[in-house]
This record gives sequence, structure tokens and C-alpha cells, in this order.
Amino acid sequence: MSRQPSILITGAGGEIGHGLIDRLFHMSDRPIITLDLNPLEKAIAGQVRKEFVGSILDTQLLERINAEYEVDQVFHLAALLSTRSEFSPALAHKVNVEGTLNLLEFAQKEGESHGRDVLFFYPSSIAAYGLPDDVTKKQAGRVKEDEFNQPTTMYGANKLYCEHLGRYYDRHFRQLSAGPKLGKVDFRCIRFPGLISAATVPSGGTSDYVPEMIHAAAQGQPYACFVRSDARIPFMAMPDAVTAILMLTAANKAKLTRCVYNIGAFAPSAGEVESLVRKAFPVANIVYKLDEKRAGIVDSWPADVDDTAARVDWGLNPQFDLRTAFDEYLVPTIRKRYS
Repeated sequence: MSRQPSILITGAGGEIGHGLIDRLFHMSDRPIITLDLNPLEKAIAGQVRKEFVGSILDTQLLERINAEYEVDQVFHLAALLSTRSEFSPALAHKVNVEGTLNLLEFAQKEGESHGRDVLFFYPSSIAAYGLPDDVTKKQAGRVKEDEFNQPTTMYGANKLYCEHLGRYYDRHFRQLSAGPKLGKVDFRCIRFPGLISAATVPSGGTSDYVPEMIHAAAQGQPYACFVRSDARIPFMAMPDAVTAILMLTAANKAKLTRCVYNIGAFAPSAGEVESLVRKAFPVANIVYKLDEKRAGIVDSWPADVDDTAARVDWGLNPQFDLRTAFDEYLVPTIRKRYS
């Protein structure tokens, strides 16, 4: 038990969680508490004060955390990802929406108990977009946050709705109540592009054809890419994604013009990625075996996003472009992993 201001990270064992825990451990004096369905890997478990193994749907467990810790920062990363969500849409809604509502309620109660706003970070996704056809996608160019918000997947619908939930808890919570503002949630959200990590293995997300291609080549295994070679969406290297989270959550609230921000770094086609993979691994065995349904989802996402608001409001400035991400981060780290 600790009444010291603490950080809670849900879904801590995932791709973002690995990098976030390490960075927060070295830069923050707040103890880190985690909640995940599975125990953390030993490499990061040692950086955590208390590890809870359980579900974000377990309200009794959340009440226990609320009673034992004074949480003033929540990084809610737990989610059922896009591909699995299409096979289990009802479960996806339960985990992604009801689970997020549970965490927002948790943050509100924490804020009420210790009398100050609780920072709540939520990772959304370009899956929140839904462009109707390839012609529209090409004409749209770099898409702004409030354009084409008609997602075609359960995961995208979940993410878009939770963006609105977070905005409600931040700006409009119980707005008909008498007296001053009652909301105690400081909600900040990034709509992420496809994320590429060298530290973790791809987990089956719809944008994972890029990291899957690299990991397969590094292992000398064949890879059948499920999108066309000209399929294009924005991506970002994981270190830049973690830096973006920390920059947004550290920003002065008064300077933020939005609750939800696009971010991007580079937007290659699958074929352009393939060329870089073959350059790094000349014997790579890569073919294209179109999965029309999964490829159709990728085609409904923007070719690139307009992240001007993030650059102006809180200084987004990714360090990795496509080539440096490959040459300095992905290839050396992944090659070492399988050597």
C-alpha cells in the first residue's frame, strides 16, 4: 500500500508498454503499478513497484488498486487489437469500450479522493478513420483528425467512441450538476499510425505486415504479405511513439487545443518497405498473397495523416524517418535478436 502519487499502466506487457515502462522508470520518481492479463517479462518486471495480473473488466480489482494506491497518472494501453476484434466483435466492445469506461471511472474516483485531476493517456489509432474507396484515399492526402471518422472495423469504432468518452470525462462530466466543474480527468489521446518495434514480436495487428516482413527476413523465413505492394498507410518507430506519449502528457494543459491528436513520421508503401528489407537481408523470401478482407481494412485508412496540431501544440518531432528507422533502429536490433 502506498499513498505516494503513482502511475498505473494497463496492458503493460504490450508493445507500447515495454518502452513506456522503461522510460518512466528512468525519468519519473513515481512508482509504477501495472495491470495486465499476463505476468510481465522479467526484463521489465523489475522496474515495476506492484504488478497486478487481472482484467480491466474486474471492477473489484480496480477498487482494490484505488484503495491501496494514490494514482494520479493512468496510461490505459489495454485493448483487443484490430484483427482479433473482427473475429470477436462483442468481446472487443466489452474490452475496448467497457474496459475504458471502467478506467475513466477509476481515474475520476482517484481525482475526487485526492482533490486534483488525474492525467489519463489513451492510445487511439488510424483505425478510427474510414475512407470509402481508393480514389478518395488518394485525393484526401494527409487527413486531419476530424475528417473521415467513419471506421469500418469494430476496433476502429471502439477507439473513436472512447475518444469521445474521454473528451466527455475531461470537458463535460455531469455538466448539469450545480456548482463548479466536477470532472477530475485530464484526458489526452494520440491517434497512432502503425507502430514498428524492434523490441517485441508483432502481435497480429492489421498494420503489422511491415514488422512481420522484417522479423521473417531476419529469421530467414518466407513471408507472404497480405496487402498489395502499393498499399500505403503512415507508420512510426516505437521509440518516437513513446517519446510522443511523454511529450503530450508533460505538455501544459492550457496550450492544448485538442483532446485527440494525429501523429505520423513516414508513410511508405509495402513495396518500398520490401525494398529496404531486401537491402538489409538480400536472401529475403517475400511474396504478396492478397487477403482481400484484411487489405480492404488497410485501404480504408489514410495514406498519411496531418499532424500539424501535435507539432504546434506540444512539439512533436519524430527522430526517425523511414531510412533511419531501418538503418539505425529496426535492422540492427532485430538482426541481433535472431543472431
